[in-house]
Amino acid sequence: MTDSEPLKNPESALTVDVAVIGGGPAGLMAAEVLSRAGVAVHLFDAMPSVGRKFLLAGKGGMNLTHAEPLAAFIGRYAERADALRPLLETFGPNEVREWAAGLGIDTFVGSSSRVFPSDMKAAPLLRAWLQRLRHPAEGRAPVRFHMRHRWTGWVDGSGTLVFQSPEGEKRVQARATVLALGGASWARLGSDGAWWPVLRTAGVDLAPLQPSNCGFDVAGSAVHGVSAGWSRYFSERFAGQPFKSVSLHFTDSQGHRFDRRGEFVATATGVEGSLIYAVSSLLRDQIAAQGSATFTLNLLPDHSAAQVLAHVSHPRGSRSLSSHLKSRLGLDGIKLALLNELLPRDTLNQPALLAAAIQALPVTVVAARPLDEAISTAGGVRFETMDAALMLREKPGVFCAGEMIDWEAPTGGYLLTACLSSGRLAGQGVARYLAQSPAPLP
Repeated sequence: MTDSEPLKNPESALTVDVAVIGGGPAGLMAAEVLSRAGVAVHLFDAMPSVGRKFLLAGKGGMNLTHAEPLAAFIGRYAERADALRPLLETFGPNEVREWAAGLGIDTFVGSSSRVFPSDMKAAPLLRAWLQRLRHPAEGRAPVRFHMRHRWTGWVDGSGTLVFQSPEGEKRVQARATVLALGGASWARLGSDGAWWPVLRTAGVDLAPLQPSNCGFDVAGSAVHGVSAGWSRYFSERFAGQPFKSVSLHFTDSQGHRFDRRGEFVATATGVEGSLIYAVSSLLRDQIAAQGSATFTLNLLPDHSAAQVLAHVSHPRGSRSLSSHLKSRLGLDGIKLALLNELLPRDTLNQPALLAAAIQALPVTVVAARPLDEAISTAGGVRFETMDAALMLREKPGVFCAGEMIDWEAPTGGYLLTACLSSGRLAGQGVARYLAQSPAPLP
């Protein structure tokens, strides 16, 4: 069986028990749960093959989940922690590792408590998973894959699904449907958010889609007379370079605090990278409320304030300020350039003010980068519009799973774990729904 099985009788609707729309982790997990229950599943995806975002996310090392205590793990989902708690308590980090082991994939816990496959790769796991779905053990039903089938909605006044395919329009009548269409980032891999207006028209309550785990554009530098973004010198010289061993502090207007050490990268227009992603939801929401957000950087978190002041105040003789800071504090490169980018000359020449800025340098951001550049998406189908099994109240028999639901989380395995967990719950919900709903007459 290939990943491009054509529908028979394209002129008439295909009748199936279950249609899973979306071939990412959430959709595949829903299909697996139903396959295990002996339910025939047809999986549809707009792309030529499944799991494209999953594979790309694993290029730098496939981060499956996180090994921190479960209470702390659930807390990473912030405002949606309570909604996701039942899912993660039944299929959380430990269960993800057991599931991977069942596919023959050993895992290990890295130094940051992130969990990876032993070979750090996503492709072997996906291959083993698809093999099990296509050729399941006795008693399980095979999953049939229909690729290059883009879902466009329902036929007016009916529950018939409509797809655009290379052969033209196809219609599918399903007893139950799982929508696992992803968010709206990385559209080239299939997650384009095209489902949002379709569900809105169908009366589903949706939260606006927003970038999550994203970069930001900085405000213009008054020092260099730039209206927005870095100065030309800083952008051309330092875009793509990392800020290492810094700590970032931010408190929003609601009193939410962020204080963490890590790394991030300068871009041509602003900042991105792991430390920025971790605080991105707070920055994004503050920008929406206030028009900008200002965080502070400690460029030398291993030094006390007294140590920094003593070194900055030490007589430098004929040496330049840059030579002085490099020799006394090891401060050079992009960190020194940022000080020159953001601080006026009189501040640079006053040791007390400069020392304070080195450990609390204000950086103002004014816009999140476009949604398609983000690692993940916030917003989508609200939990309140679904029942406990993730079935839409406005569309009985239609379930949702994965990133298209209104939750967000930082990177570190949290995104994938919640996608898998929600796919599992949706699959279980479909199985119960089918058991309670008599099959239509032939």
